[in-house]
Amino acid sequence: MNIVFIIIAFTISAYIARIIIPRILLISFRKKLFDIPDDRKIHKRAIPRLGGVSFFPTILLSCCSVLTIRTLTGYGISFLPASFILPEFLVLICGMVLLYLTGIADDLVGVRYRQKFVIQLICAGLLPVSGLWINDFYGLFGIGLLSPWFGMPFTILIVVFITNAINLIDGIDGLASGLSSVSLLVFGFLFIEKGMWIYSMLAFSTFGVLVPFFYYNVFGSAEHARKIFMGDTGSLTLGYILSFLAIKYSQNTEFIPVTQGAFVIAFSTLIVPAFDVVRVVIVRICNGKSPFEPDKNHIHHQFLAMGFTTRKAMLLILLISCVFSGVNILFMPYVNNTLMLVGDIMIWIGLNYWWSRVRQKKICNKMSPNKL
Repeated sequence: MNIVFIIIAFTISAYIARIIIPRILLISFRKKLFDIPDDRKIHKRAIPRLGGVSFFPTILLSCCSVLTIRTLTGYGISFLPASFILPEFLVLICGMVLLYLTGIADDLVGVRYRQKFVIQLICAGLLPVSGLWINDFYGLFGIGLLSPWFGMPFTILIVVFITNAINLIDGIDGLASGLSSVSLLVFGFLFIEKGMWIYSMLAFSTFGVLVPFFYYNVFGSAEHARKIFMGDTGSLTLGYILSFLAIKYSQNTEFIPVTQGAFVIAFSTLIVPAFDVVRVVIVRICNGKSPFEPDKNHIHHQFLAMGFTTRKAMLLILLISCVFSGVNILFMPYVNNTLMLVGDIMIWIGLNYWWSRVRQKKICNKMSPNKL
């Protein structure tokens, strides 16, 4: 029955989002609520950017409906787990409401980065208040259990980091939603394996929202007013949910079966957006620029500079994310998690070096005919 309820949650989300997104498109065109192209953006036409408005209400409706059905049919949560689950989900909803309103304001009229950052800190700080924080590194770099004095601030930092990483990776069609979908599917099955059905339901419910959005975002035609972006409303919502799921999976409590290297496994699903943000910030600092100054140095910009189309670039980046997640999960029982993380970092550095060489060679080949 738990599997049935998860399927119901996914179906409700996908169906409701399929109904809402065309209405958002209609309103956006009537009110001229567009994402205007500029030098940094890939698209050449004005495209609605309010697709993310459908995410939070749909996820909330889906999860609440299924939980109600579970309770009425006698499959409710037992009292002891509920005493821990309820505060976490109530806090998650509170944080999502704040980020949802902030995202809408930013997509419509714009919000200063400092104001967004303060709101993100407040939302991130809500999770440790509910008892949800990273309390174990599982031997990573020789570190085991963490004290609240370190674990809680570190959790806040991680939530803000992941939320912004999803926001910043949203540069080409299908990339942010595709990477989020990969992570959500992995989390969904990981939580099923642990018997944590409520968290799996949240993951699959969120994935259900992304299925119709991905269709309109990637395959929708801008000429026929069928294309839409998620905007900050969507990326902030996804980042917050993904950080919530990652922290929950990595948390060591007496009610959750212990998984070796759970911290590395949880965040390996987010390696591509996380590592990409770190690399971009380092490059900006090395070039004497502000780490918050936008540029064209993200992973999707590199793939486009190498000559890939936006769709091929998106598919290759999703493949890379799947490989990182799959390899880490499969080999974690046999490899020390510190070596695993160091190996991930070295492979990422090697890939970026290779991509940079290919990009430079491509640029040189384009310039050489002009010189002649």
